[in-house]
Amino acid sequence: MSDPTASADREGRVRVVGTAHVSADSVREVEDVIEAERPDVVAVELDEGRYRQLQGETPDDIEPGDLLRGNTVFQFLAYWMLSYVQARLGEQFDIEPGADMMAAVETAEDLGIDVALVDRDIQTTIQRFWARLGPIAKFRLVGGLAFGVTDARGVGLVVGLAAGLIAGPIVGLFGPELGLTLSVLSRITGGVLIALGVGLVAHTLVDAVLDPDEALLAAVGVGIATGLVGGVGLGLADGVVASLGTFVARAVGSLAVGITGGATVGLLGGTVAHLLGYGGTDEEELEELDLADLTDADVVSVMMEEFRTFSPGGARALIDERDAYIAHELVALRETGRDVVAVVGAGHREGIEGYLAAPETLPPRESLVGTDSGDGFPWLKAAGVLVSVGFVAFFVLLAMAGVRDGFLLRLFAAWFLINGVFAAGLAKLAGARWSATLVGGLVAWMTSVNPLLAPGWFTGYVELRNTPVNVADIGRLNDLLSDEEKPIRRLVSEMFGVPLFRLIMIVAMTNIGSMIASVLFAVYVLPLFATEIGGVEGVGRLMIEGARNSAELIWRTVA
Repeated sequence: MSDPTASADREGRVRVVGTAHVSADSVREVEDVIEAERPDVVAVELDEGRYRQLQGETPDDIEPGDLLRGNTVFQFLAYWMLSYVQARLGEQFDIEPGADMMAAVETAEDLGIDVALVDRDIQTTIQRFWARLGPIAKFRLVGGLAFGVTDARGVGLVVGLAAGLIAGPIVGLFGPELGLTLSVLSRITGGVLIALGVGLVAHTLVDAVLDPDEALLAAVGVGIATGLVGGVGLGLADGVVASLGTFVARAVGSLAVGITGGATVGLLGGTVAHLLGYGGTDEEELEELDLADLTDADVVSVMMEEFRTFSPGGARALIDERDAYIAHELVALRETGRDVVAVVGAGHREGIEGYLAAPETLPPRESLVGTDSGDGFPWLKAAGVLVSVGFVAFFVLLAMAGVRDGFLLRLFAAWFLINGVFAAGLAKLAGARWSATLVGGLVAWMTSVNPLLAPGWFTGYVELRNTPVNVADIGRLNDLLSDEEKPIRRLVSEMFGVPLFRLIMIVAMTNIGSMIASVLFAVYVLPLFATEIGGVEGVGRLMIEGARNSAELIWRTVA
């Protein structure tokens, strides 16, 4: 937005103004400095996309093809978390986030001063930030968003349910050793059937007279109590369970044990964390925060160091690299001979001024742009390759051992079906269109073979072709999360009405469904097929025989 018209006979000057993006005092300081300095250029910590957004323009929609690159949704999560924190601060101090930057732009335009957008593209920054986060840091980041929706008890319950889904198949695999015989699992399955039926009826009856959250809690409580007494205790559903077969009894019973145990432990842990003060909304901390501290150098330094402790790699992408990128832009402006007032967040001021004082220390500009694959060894890619090779090898070795084609075809069909049903079912539960649901179900078998692919990407791709999603949705989500009086069920329902949130949930639920199906197949379905060829030991012998036959074939071919 600037035009280099000044003479380059002398080197210009750069004054860096550090602001708090949610501070009215910072807005006044920016206006006063620009009025007093009357520079040739006002440089602001904005990129083209964020500048247009602050101007009220509609951001660009996500391109469907970008989703297939795999990290688009996760990058939106990271951006949402950063935006949510800033929005909460802005709400606390009653000022629109980014008001300092817009004050700089508007003051410069009123005075006829050029404006330069000197920040790196936000999409590049968020991609590199997400790539640099470790697994634990990513979990904590997403957990931070979860605490915006609910407290530690809600997060503990969700984490416990997820852990229970994993523990369920393990219970099914080692059930007899744990005392969970088929008869016990059958009683538990009966209890589940009764609990579901009674719970649905109870919810229908009380939904009109109770608060939505209270109605759900009452229905769950009545359903569980009735299931424990009528199904587990008295065996009222034993006949129904027997008609469904031993496979259903074993699968549903062990999953119920895992989910119930996980939910109980998660809820207890969340309750303890809540009593200890973890996972709250931190309103008291915000109220105690002095607005002047937001631009105080010492306070900002402490905050930056805390963030580096949280994620050194993320801090490099979000802070250090942007310091260098902005400094490159300011050095270029200075070399044209123009005087510059640079308005940046207080956390960037020290780093930028250091580079301006010693520009020879700047890293190459090309190292600050483009995508980043992250730090360290690509363990996920290696695991993906191993899983893919193992899946193909399993079928090839059985075929080489002389196992009938009909058996292998039925085994593959079971793999295809269970992955498709779970992936498509959870995608539809999250609100996916039927076309997107179908695509997710059809590709689930293939994406389960390779963790580097995910059915959710393909489901999301089809969904995006029909439903536009862009950065503006994050503002709508932040507005919803700011209403702390709204019942959780209604809040979640309204969040699903925001295209971005629905897209994230569709992608996540499709992937979760496929992962659950893979575990269930390995624990419940595969052993059933294995009985046809001598059980697990028989499968092992056949694979060894297949490997021997393959080696002999290769030897004969080469020799």
